[in-house]
Amino acid sequence: MVVIRQSPRAAAARSAAARHAPHAASHMHMADPVPVSVDGRDIPEEEIRAEMHNHPGPDPDTARNAAAQALVIRELLLNAARARDITARPDTDGQGRQELDDEAMIRALLDAEVTTPRADTAACRRHYDSHPGRFTTSPVWEARHILLAATETDAAGRKAARERAQAILAELASDPDRFADLATAFSACPSRAEGGRLGQLVRGSTVPEFEAALGRISPGEIAPAPVETRFGVHVVALDRHLPGAVLPFEAVEARIAAWLEAASWSRGVAQFISVLAAEADIRGVALATAEGPLVR
Repeated sequence: MVVIRQSPRAAAARSAAARHAPHAASHMHMADPVPVSVDGRDIPEEEIRAEMHNHPGPDPDTARNAAAQALVIRELLLNAARARDITARPDTDGQGRQELDDEAMIRALLDAEVTTPRADTAACRRHYDSHPGRFTTSPVWEARHILLAATETDAAGRKAARERAQAILAELASDPDRFADLATAFSACPSRAEGGRLGQLVRGSTVPEFEAALGRISPGEIAPAPVETRFGVHVVALDRHLPGAVLPFEAVEARIAAWLEAASWSRGVAQFISVLAAEADIRGVALATAEGPLVR
């Protein structure tokens, strides 16, 4: 892994090699490795095997390839730093961890070679207008339910739960105010102590089937049919719905600017690495560049 630093740019630089190599790892048998070198310097196999721990994934050959790519990129960056006589004092991050000398050199190299424009208000506004869904608050639902527990594999239990749910819905059709009493009597959810009240729910805070059911009814309504999830069969009531709202541009401009600048910088790093790779003699591993994979 490369570069430890507390700033966002340096934090990204820390994993420059790892991020531009695929991730995969395992402890299974690995094919006989091909020696890897950069400009005549061999990368020891033990270094590659140690780096594999940073690339979790499905199989050891893919893991080794990812680790080798990461170390090749690291070697390219160090060679470029040495060629430019770059020196740097190791930084310490917010947790007291200090960079190694090589990590500091890579950080200083990237700071010197990769420049990106600041995201101005116009660029931020274009991104904001093009992606309104990214800046919309989640809708909020206040709901109640009665859970009749039954696993998906328990056919008899599911059948009994559906029948009980239908009977509860029939009672509620004539007297909706009995919801709390019926929840207390029949629900398998701890919310039965609160009459089935679930409090405020936001998008993603419950299972998709339950959330979809909330979207099909209006406040004050009870879902006309039981709702089935992996937990069982539910009788669902919606008390209140607050639709999501688009956040004002001024509230998110700084966040957009930071994201645009970080994305631009990451692309710049990838392009810089591609240039270094195209000029280097890399053997034993395919290294993808902007123009395609390089291998000898």
